[in-house]
Amino acid sequence: MPVSDPRNERRSRFECLYREHADAVLRYALRRTGADAAGDVLAETFLVAWRRLDRVPAEPRPWLLAVARRVLANQRRGEARRASLVIRIAAESREREPVPAESGDVGSAIRRLPARDREALMLVYWDGLAPGEAARVLGCSARAFRSRLHRARRRLSRLLGADEEAEPEAMVGGRDAYVRAAG
Repeated sequence: MPVSDPRNERRSRFECLYREHADAVLRYALRRTGADAAGDVLAETFLVAWRRLDRVPAEPRPWLLAVARRVLANQRRGEARRASLVIRIAAESREREPVPAESGDVGSAIRRLPARDREALMLVYWDGLAPGEAARVLGCSARAFRSRLHRARRRLSRLLGADEEAEPEAMVGGRDAYVRAAG
């Protein structure tokens, strides 16, 4: 009777995890950053998954998206440091770049939302997560997430000048139009 090799079992489990969820993680990253950075987010997310394979829950997608969210946050902090340096250099040289005017479209309205509101809307409407799953990604309770999502919808409605009770996807012609308009 052959003895199973734990390394092969671990590798097989990881390969299965990657096959089943890499596309979802990549789509999540692509909606939040550029294509080059999205590939890095995917790689770093699955590096964390490999290192913590024994801690990956039975429902891995929310866990993986939470890891990807933290990877993106780390990237943004790095970008913020770089941007701060650029601003400091520009101030020293007395150069200023013009600020682009805001347009009235959905993408512009979403960009003007606070980051927490944008994230709540994106998890539900772009990533297709249920509120409970999205709450796990954000590390909060489902009740707290539903409240956050309600406030985000209300703020987006105000920015778009739409009826306060309208769903964001109804305002722009459904999920696909919402994704195209905001992306």
